[in-house]
Amino acid sequence: MPELHLYDVIRRPVITEKTTAMADDENKYVFEVARNANKIQVKEAVEEIFELEGKVLSVNTMNMPAKRGRRGRSAYIRSRAWKKAVVTLEDGVTIELFDV
Repeated sequence: MPELHLYDVIRRPVITEKTTAMADDENKYVFEVARNANKIQVKEAVEEIFELEGKVLSVNTMNMPAKRGRRGRSAYIRSRAWKKAVVTLEDGVTIELFDV
């Protein structure tokens, strides 16, 4: 398996009402990550990109299934499958990207 570059591991931040509340209350941030990235790669990428040397406490990952739709008898895929990572940071540490 080829080695992923730091900027290939993290695709985009997931910003919804729920993830904003998680960032404010529990200091957890949610990212869409590469499907073949593991927790160690996600932790290293977050620490390097956002300059948080040793401030990441844990990383939880989950595979989000594709959403399927139907028109009559035929089925189609409304959104593709993707992988989500929830990154927990130490107390008092924030990522400025989410403070918009």
